Amino acid sequence: MKRHFILFLLFLPVALMAQKITVEEYIETYKDIAMKEMRNHKIPASITLAQGILESGAGNSRLAREAKNHFGIKCHKGWTGDTYTMDDDEKDECFRKYKKVEDSFRDHSEFLTGRSRYADLFKLDIMDYEGWAKGLKAAGYATSPTYATALINRINMNKLYLYDQLAMGLITEKELKKRMKEESGTPIKGSTELELAYSPKDRSSFELVDMTADKRFLYENNGVRFVYAKEGETPESIAKEFGIKQKRLCEYNLITRPEEVVFHCGDVVYLEKLHKRNSDTKRYTAVGGESVRDIALRFAVRPDKIISRNDLEEGEKLKPGQVIKLR
Repeated sequence: MKRHFILFLLFLPVALMAQKITVEEYIETYKDIAMKEMRNHKIPASITLAQGILESGAGNSRLAREAKNHFGIKCHKGWTGDTYTMDDDEKDECFRKYKKVEDSFRDHSEFLTGRSRYADLFKLDIMDYEGWAKGLKAAGYATSPTYATALINRINMNKLYLYDQLAMGLITEKELKKRMKEESGTPIKGSTELELAYSPKDRSSFELVDMTADKRFLYENNGVRFVYAKEGETPESIAKEFGIKQKRLCEYNLITRPEEVVFHCGDVVYLEKLHKRNSDTKRYTAVGGESVRDIALRFAVRPDKIISRNDLEEGEKLKPGQVIKLR
């Protein structure tokens, strides 16, 4: 019986015997390579890591295991290296095969830098991972309509943007480890809930409407323009960047004590006055603990209009299941 079991193990497919690695293990294994590529080729390490995770299933895909190809790069014209054949969009497609995973990372960088359709990406701020994600999708790197959103969500989920900062010498290893332990969206000491910005879980629902001269994307919620904050920005810095009086910016975002506010990456910061009504959503069912202010920022509707429309008191906490009229 023992002999038969050993023979069974010997003939088990390698794919079944290999233990899958987690996303966290993938990041820890390849973060240094991604940061090296960032310094050498000016591609955000966060983008490289996020693409590697998505394209290779965190190194667990068949293509990654058997061909060391972590970015799904196909052979294309002019490729003279080893190849690997597998079904993808079509049957028996040709993919590049590498001797080492490091070769795949380097080829990924050379692939982006060597093609004109990706040229505009290198005009972006190297810290603008969101711009890079949207640019990759626009340039046709992947066919999935949610590719950019998937990259951005992965970067935010694992705080991969910190490796961009580490690679460029903006933070130390010690600072990175400290910030990795911090909860995303945790209030800065001294702040209250009235100073916290609205951080949506799903960015894909907002329309991209413009880009500033400094390559910063502008979005709209209920027809009100806003920008996603970068980690550490303040009402003062954003007001200055967009030529808005700080007092006005605070009014737009219902901020009462701007001196206590430090935005987190992904916070919505409105650049215009909230509207009187929501053009898309007629009613909203509240969840426990929400306030009028929370609803106002979520739907870009003035809180005084929500109060008068629903016969509420200012500062009143809403009950779970309570229906709020937005227009």
